[in-house]
Amino acid sequence: MPLDSFVTLGNSGLRISPFCLGTMTFGEDFGWGTSPAESEEILSEYITSGGNFIDTANMYTNGHSEKIIGDFFAKSSVRRDSMVLGTKFFCNLYEGDPNGGGAGRKAIVQQLENSLRRLQMDYVDIYWFHNWDATSPAPIEETMRALDDIVTSGKARYIGFSDIPAWKTSEAQILARFRGWSPIIATQLEYSLLERTSEGELIPMAQDQGIGVLPWSPLAGGYLTGKWTRDSARPSDAKRDVMLPGPTESQFDVIDEVSAVAAELGVAPAQVALAWVQNRPEVTSTILGARRVDQLRTNLGALDIQLTEEQTAKLEKVSKPALSFPASANSHAPTLAYAGATVDGRPSTVFPLLKMSRTRY
Repeated sequence: MPLDSFVTLGNSGLRISPFCLGTMTFGEDFGWGTSPAESEEILSEYITSGGNFIDTANMYTNGHSEKIIGDFFAKSSVRRDSMVLGTKFFCNLYEGDPNGGGAGRKAIVQQLENSLRRLQMDYVDIYWFHNWDATSPAPIEETMRALDDIVTSGKARYIGFSDIPAWKTSEAQILARFRGWSPIIATQLEYSLLERTSEGELIPMAQDQGIGVLPWSPLAGGYLTGKWTRDSARPSDAKRDVMLPGPTESQFDVIDEVSAVAAELGVAPAQVALAWVQNRPEVTSTILGARRVDQLRTNLGALDIQLTEEQTAKLEKVSKPALSFPASANSHAPTLAYAGATVDGRPSTVFPLLKMSRTRY
């Protein structure tokens, strides 16, 4: 699948590339990012390769990521309207200002105005709600109405949620539909062979509500790139992971299987990990990050990887997550509901206790 084989995002008319360019690494302000010059090279490589979908946030390098993107488009011949660009709100860039972040109307509006100023643009395609404050949240009615006003004003085309609980996203979506406000068209969530717990609530919710799924950190912070092995020390360029202890034994089981499949195919482990994520039927587009152009090229090569059924089964078996309640209990639903009948092409088994008595009361 080429990068310009576009897909539809959620229940919308927006068409996007199967890989989205994430730009959290743009700018060296945090000590591990990419210089503005190399960031522009990465942008150019992605666009030249056929990509049209770019993701950033107001908090990425404290706004520098947005500025780098804005500077690039200001001097580039790339037509802004041909690109799909999203940024995020919630994170506060102003120390001591209680209204500098969050999801209240005042905070949402000022964050967007500042993002548009840094981007040197008059609109973004997707405005993402970036996080959820469970301790002192803004009313979801206020958040969704403010976002609908922003879409109506033309300063954003669509609304997305990122890292928001499934129950809150469902509430917001139902509220928007009931009030006739702009709906949520996509959700961003952490998803990889080392983090599959979203399969319990977030992904089923998104499928039910017509919301596109965009995984972030598909390489698990670098653990699935092939640099981490049981026998090697911490990779010298794992700057973002300086506070992490490294993979656990169970994570190394997954890493080993990814490497084994990569060896069978003669490709990089990162490409195997990315191909698995992007080929999941519920995933719309996967967010890629890169600190170097060669990393981006390697990652984009995952679009050409075809995993066999056997390879996919091995990867999914070794990475099978323990899901929170009630996902485990609900896994018995076909047996309990259909008692051995085949429904919608899917067979079921008979619940053992059903056979223990011939009497039906």
